[in-house]
Amino acid sequence: MSQQNLVSALPSGVKPPLNFWQIFNMSFGFFGIQFGWDLQRANMGPIYEYLHASPDQIPLLFLAAPLTGLLVQPIIGYMSDRTWHPWWGRRRPYFFVGALFSTICLFLMPNSGALWMAAGLLWILDTSGNIAMEPFRAFVADKLPEHQRTRGFAMQSFMIGIGGSIASALPWILSNLFGVSRVSTAGQIPDSVKFAFYIGGTMFMLSVLYTIFTTKEYPPTDETKPGEKTQSGFREILDAITNMPKKMRQLAIVQFFTWPGLFLIWFYYSTAVARNIFHATSETDPIYTKGVEFAGLTLSFYNVVAFLFALAIPFVAKNLGRKLTHTVCLLCGAVGIVSVGFVSNPYMLYVSMIGVGIAWSSILSMPYAMLSDCLPESKIGLYMGIFNFFIVLPEIIASLFFGWIMSHLLNNDRMLAVQIGGGLMILAAILCYFLVNDHDPHDAPAAVITPH
Repeated sequence: MSQQNLVSALPSGVKPPLNFWQIFNMSFGFFGIQFGWDLQRANMGPIYEYLHASPDQIPLLFLAAPLTGLLVQPIIGYMSDRTWHPWWGRRRPYFFVGALFSTICLFLMPNSGALWMAAGLLWILDTSGNIAMEPFRAFVADKLPEHQRTRGFAMQSFMIGIGGSIASALPWILSNLFGVSRVSTAGQIPDSVKFAFYIGGTMFMLSVLYTIFTTKEYPPTDETKPGEKTQSGFREILDAITNMPKKMRQLAIVQFFTWPGLFLIWFYYSTAVARNIFHATSETDPIYTKGVEFAGLTLSFYNVVAFLFALAIPFVAKNLGRKLTHTVCLLCGAVGIVSVGFVSNPYMLYVSMIGVGIAWSSILSMPYAMLSDCLPESKIGLYMGIFNFFIVLPEIIASLFFGWIMSHLLNNDRMLAVQIGGGLMILAAILCYFLVNDHDPHDAPAAVITPH
């Protein structure tokens, strides 16, 4: 019996449990999406410096992307809630459009000849990535019964970890194992970075197409069908923001202080490793590219930790509860980030990244698992988009003001900027423990992900 027929045979609103491979197929697109995200996170800071950006300019060069995400995410969530096509379904059209434009940008990015071109492509890339990614969060709630949602979000974390680990290490792999040049001349991006982006664009498109062709969506039911439209889309989005569920407000505050720690890693970690630990003197110094590639390897390692921990996190959450699990994981990440500043031997960075990987796995699953149970079925896409406000808002604030902090207070010390991010993650962990109320009877998570 097909999934659609099985759903129609069940009571209204009841979804059948899915097996391991069905959850794998519906999550595989996230492998490619994260491949694209981690390529830019590991390499955009160095790319900007290859194109002669100064450290205090870096945050501002990341600004356009989150500003657009602030608008795109709730709009895409709202639109996907109201979309239905007999073949494409509800969320899959957005997967495809986002993947197509992201792939084009990934092929163009390493050929940027000027800062304005790289910044503009990053803007389009982030917008397209959000179009593809945002409906994937709602996809879990669409497809899975409540008791399997922790498993679904953990599988997404697993895919994110695999995609991110390969993407972050790819320039190092290409230069050290395949002999692709890592040499950067003035204003030129190394070939190892260029070919990494070409591979990333290909993986982005193919993995999203895999999910599109292997996973069908359920047609709308009375519970999931949007109500009769009595107000504009803008008014509906505004009303949803005003009337967020209480747990969503609590989790939003935690998110607001969690994500700056990650942004500051993505802004400055690779260049901090190159300059503070490898002691490169400029972006044309061969040691600089070597340091950036080594930083990419350690970022790859934290993604490996993340996808391995994703296998265990449902079991941990079942025993500790989602809130305590997320609190402990955030503290692990904070310790890892802060410890980076005390490293002199580059290989000790792998120890620091264990904590970051544990936190990353939880950040990608626990908040969404806690949130999904308190949202109305007909507006899950919209609310997931609004929830992501509290990811992009701190990025906007960091982009607007952290450049001034770098030049006036931190003396452009990239490593100190990374450590400040760890301090903010400690604050997020404290807020999670004391602020979030997670005692919903549906909050018991699923068992550990196992094939069957």
